[in-house]
Amino acid sequence: MVNKEYFGEGKNIEFKREIPGNHEKFLKDIIAFSNSTGGQVILGIEDETGIVYGIGEQSPFKLSDSISNMISDACTPQIEPDISIQTLEDKTLLVIDVVPGKLRPYYLASRGKETSAYIRINGTSRPADARKLQELELEGQNISYDTLQEIGSEYDEKRALSLCKKMKQIAIDSCETEEEKLAVKDMTLEKLHDFGVLCRVGRNPYPTHAFDLLTDNRNKASKVQCGLFKGKTRDIFIDKKEFNGPIYEQVDDAYHFVLRHINMGAEIEGEYRKDVYELPISAIREMIANAVLHRSYLDKSCVQVCLYDDRMEVSSPGMLYGGLDLETAKAGKSTCRNEAIAEAFHYMHIVEAWGTGLPRIINRCKEYGLPDPLFEEFGDGFKVTIFRKVSNAPEKVSNDSGKISNALEKVSNDSGKVSSDFEKYFPLFEAAEVTEIFVHNIEQVFIHCGIGVPFGQANVMKWLNCSKSKATNIVNAMKKAKVIKKVTGLGPGKYEFVEV
Repeated sequence: MVNKEYFGEGKNIEFKREIPGNHEKFLKDIIAFSNSTGGQVILGIEDETGIVYGIGEQSPFKLSDSISNMISDACTPQIEPDISIQTLEDKTLLVIDVVPGKLRPYYLASRGKETSAYIRINGTSRPADARKLQELELEGQNISYDTLQEIGSEYDEKRALSLCKKMKQIAIDSCETEEEKLAVKDMTLEKLHDFGVLCRVGRNPYPTHAFDLLTDNRNKASKVQCGLFKGKTRDIFIDKKEFNGPIYEQVDDAYHFVLRHINMGAEIEGEYRKDVYELPISAIREMIANAVLHRSYLDKSCVQVCLYDDRMEVSSPGMLYGGLDLETAKAGKSTCRNEAIAEAFHYMHIVEAWGTGLPRIINRCKEYGLPDPLFEEFGDGFKVTIFRKVSNAPEKVSNDSGKISNALEKVSNDSGKVSSDFEKYFPLFEAAEVTEIFVHNIEQVFIHCGIGVPFGQANVMKWLNCSKSKATNIVNAMKKAKVIKKVTGLGPGKYEFVEV
């Protein structure tokens, strides 16, 4: 059902007051949804204002047929949307529902895929660049990039056997009990072929991209950049490292970089003292391993791990893959971009079963009493954020010496305080019937500015990386709940959160 509470919410809805004279402006959104995670075009609502105009005196049935024919005639491969008739504010709307397509890339037949294969990024429809177009073509053929032959590399059985030996050793080292170690099976050349780490051209074996990434790794963009920053912004470096080489080593190196720079507390259990990090280390490793595993290796950007006073962020190039949307991914469903690497990482116990990564990160943060982690697509990438808080333990242990230390530098407890302060607004949201989606967005704004710091629509757009219409709707929801007040003397459209 169309509901005004959800206006502007996310990249999967596009409003159109009417079918534009230039049909391409309408069709590019249909194509973009087919090439991305699907979505809805709602005809009869103005995008910028959210005003409901309806489709006027036109017959909704004839208009539905006309739209279906327009899409069928102009787009290739064929797109078959589901068009429904709905009523809002006593006005008739058409909701054009587009599912993620399986025969990608979709494009305008008259213009060709190089210029009209649109994708959805941050609420806008944009032409896919050459790299993204290549990825769409692989998706449409159900081919994993990492299983393709590494052109220019010859098969070396000695190197392949060395990789087998190394993978088994990593798998054994990851086991906690002798029984688990004994259960690790040998890695063989046949299994490398089954995984897609090796391939055959005719009868001859060849290394794939996955083999290169697991050995010499000549992909210059395939590295992890780690940074420790002073404060809460990416401004002043305290420490930074760049890790390349085999990708399984990058995961381990980046993981230990983080451990060196987060606090460790001491818990006493009976006669024993147990060292406890301020963040769940299993979630840290999961975030880094997932970024390396699921990133787009066609993209020339790097995985980045950033530590701030109040949070840890891991970003990777490439959006969610294969039409998967964020809510479905958080629920535990996975569509794997790099199948050979996934098989290798699973064998080495670097990751568990596909699709369990995001739920485990959520659960570990909950067990630690931390705010919910934040998962977001930004531009053509994906970012996971977990928030830090000071341990309640009275003693601190230095990560370098292992001794008790009264270090002056402590993790900021701002995120915990922000969470507590924000909860005071919940009765106001409930009274104003503000939906959970809006409450989550408003909380992200509150995390950035808190009480007493003026902000405007432009700040909301920047902080949430969202469109102007979405920012407007979020501000309107805050006004409706009366959690913000106008600020004078700073120009129009400035607000700040009220104290409760």
